[in-house]
Parts: sequence; structure tokens; C-alpha cells
Amino acid sequence: MIWEDNVRKVVPYVAGEQPKQKDVIKLNTNECPYPPAPMVEKKLKEMDADSFRLYPDQNTTSITEALADYYGVDKKNVFVGVGSDDVLSMAFLTFFNSDKPILFPDVTYSFYDVWADLYRIPYKTVPLKDDWSIDADGFKQENGGVIFPNPNAPTGLLESLDTVEDIIKANKDVVIIVDEAYIDFGGVSALELTKKYENLLVVQTFSKSRAMAGMRIGFCIGNEKLIKYLNDVKFSFNSYTMNMPSQELGVLAVLDDEYFKDITSRIIKTREWTKKELTRLGFTFPDSSANFIFASHKSVPAKDIYSYLRGRNIFVRYWDKARINNNLRITIGTDKQMKKLVEALEEYLGE
Repeated sequence: MIWEDNVRKVVPYVAGEQPKQKDVIKLNTNECPYPPAPMVEKKLKEMDADSFRLYPDQNTTSITEALADYYGVDKKNVFVGVGSDDVLSMAFLTFFNSDKPILFPDVTYSFYDVWADLYRIPYKTVPLKDDWSIDADGFKQENGGVIFPNPNAPTGLLESLDTVEDIIKANKDVVIIVDEAYIDFGGVSALELTKKYENLLVVQTFSKSRAMAGMRIGFCIGNEKLIKYLNDVKFSFNSYTMNMPSQELGVLAVLDDEYFKDITSRIIKTREWTKKELTRLGFTFPDSSANFIFASHKSVPAKDIYSYLRGRNIFVRYWDKARINNNLRITIGTDKQMKKLVEALEEYLGE
């Protein structure tokens, strides 16, 4: 058909499976196992549905100011979007317009190459080292921009701020994006570096550590000029990107800092317990600083373990892709969920 010649054809991102049944242990999409902050739940019950007939604040003023106050920056340094995916997509569209390829790791968040293909951005992947760490030297080549997660996904490995800064110093003429979706589970953010480097953009999300994946809230912090360019593109794309409930409830998620710190510390504690149990069962993995573990068994193929667990209504993430097809990404759930996972693995592995 002639009209298909003008269709923008891409291979879409494939998200983790969302099972319909309720009696499952869902450890495949890195969601928080705990509910949002009590202040969020209280406000949700009090919301006036009549207000939904009005357009939301297109400038996302309240949540932008809350984030600026929390992170100690000016509101002109904050951009808010519909989940960090929206923020990252806008950043690709805004900043990666060179004829030179952008750079990102070969094993990383699998949306990066999708956006690059969608926006017709040339790209080149930089292989991770054998220990799954980022090869900083690989990013010291001519490019049109750099993006990498820290901690990386799906490996969970955290790079030091020295490594992050090393990459920034080598790329002062392009925009550097550090995707910190998992930084709250034991890492030190690169946010302070945004005051030192005007070409650095740090992206975070409410989907993991703030337990609000369903509300779709993401943000980035960077130089005022970067944020202005992002907003110019955003308002050329859709003026009302974030709905009213997300804005109002997002503010309360930021304000309830005690709850935020409590659930992240609980997840970290459970993660460390799970590491010990998986090691006992013959698994190896990078030392995760995220809310998941990227595990491989010494003798049993990952695909077989994945299929067995799925049959037990325990969902973990598996990719049939080069380099990672013998690894499972296991989200950290509640203590009860992780104990059931370990029990299922003991039964299957005969431990």
C-alpha cells in the first residue's frame, strides 16, 4: 500500500508483563511493594471530582516548587513530566539533534534505542565491562550526546560520582543525561554536579522509591537554560501533559519525607537479605544498589527458572537477548514475597 511508505515504523519498547490475576507475586517491573504515603491516600479520598472538568496547571507549579524546595534548587531548574519516560523522551527530542551518534551502554534501559529510532537519532552503544560496570573511557569519543542510568538497569550497579564526573568532563560540548530512576536505594545523586556543569541533566521518577508508578510523575533538574529548552519543546508538543491529581498528590509524596525514607530503607534491608539467600542458592549477581537484583544461576538456565517461577505465579523479568539471556531481573518485594520466592527456588533447585 502506497500510504505505508510514509508511516514512521519503529520497533516499540516492550514493558514487563502485567498479569491480570490478583494472586501473584509481581517482581518483574520494579514497582514499589508498599503503598504511597498516607498523606497521598488521605488527599485522594478528599478530592473534588468536579475539579476534573477543568484543565490542570500547565506549568505544574505546585509540584515543581515542592521539588525545588526539597532538592535545594530554584524552580527554574526543575522540569516535570508524565513519568521519567516522558521526561527522557522530551530530552531526546530536545537535545539529541546532531548528526553524530549519541552514546549509551550496550546493556541498559531498553527504551533508549527505541527513542533514538523513533526520533531518527543516530546512536552507538558502549559495551559494559565484564563485571557489568560502565566503561567511562568508552564515552570519550566523538558523539552527539550521552545518556546512562546510575544505578544502571538492568544490572543494578552504581557508578561513583567520580566516574560520572569523568564522563561529563570528557563531553563538555554535548548534553549529558544521568538517569537516576533507582538512585534512592543506596546511591549518591549527581544533582550537586548540575550546579557545576551546565550541560548536565539529572532525571528521577516517583515510580520506584515514592510508590507512585500509577500516577506517572517524573522530573529532571539541570541548568536553567536546559529546562527552558525542554519546556519550549513540551509546550510545542502538549500544553497539558500532567493531570491534576498527579500534580496535587505528587506534592504530598514529596512532603512526606519520613515515609519516603522509611520504605526505601525497608526495601534496602530486604534486598540485602535476598542477596544472601540467592548466593546460598548458587546465584551470582552484580552488587545491586537498586530495588532489584540481576541474577544468574551457576548451573540452571535463567529461562528455565523464569518459566518455573511463572508457573508458580511468581513473575520476574527475563530477556532473550545477547549477553543477558542467562540473567533474571528480580524486583525486591516485601519480606513475605521474597521469602516465598526463596522457598520456590529452594524447591526447584533441590536445596
